[in-house]
Amino acid sequence: MTAAPTPAPAPAAAAKCVHPLASAAPRIPPPAADKDCPVDPEMGGSTLVNVDIKFPEANGLTVTAELAKGSHDVERGLMYRRKMADDHGMLFKLGERKVQTFWMQNTCIPLDIIFVEDDGTIVGVGECAKPLDESIVSVPCPSQWVLEMNAGWARKHGVKPGQKMTIPASAR
Repeated sequence: MTAAPTPAPAPAAAAKCVHPLASAAPRIPPPAADKDCPVDPEMGGSTLVNVDIKFPEANGLTVTAELAKGSHDVERGLMYRRKMADDHGMLFKLGERKVQTFWMQNTCIPLDIIFVEDDGTIVGVGECAKPLDESIVSVPCPSQWVLEMNAGWARKHGVKPGQKMTIPASAR
């Protein structure tokens, strides 16, 4: 009698790409001076739907975010804004899973740019993006969503890569 072959072990689930925060917090840049902030050509732009986003691993924190999902709203983002409440942000529905790139063209407030997989895993944070700067802000991990919050927000609230955030069904 021969023994049945031992089944091969199931392949381990692919490790999710997560780009850690730098060990030291970067300096939060100041907002652009009013004289340097460009005038909004749309005088306020479109009104976006708000969604609530929860961070269960950051003491159950909840923020309200405007949902940018059409190409115009995604391209415009938070351009021309001169201030934003600490518990408010913008959630971008980007659709395609890839390494996302953002910049701060015409964006007058410094931001944390949080890159998120479709399952809600935070894969990286572009911290303290400088206003009016056209340098690329990205992390080397693919994502389908981006949440923009005021600069320094992620560290202040204990939000880190590898944690989860909820993406509400109404945003999908």
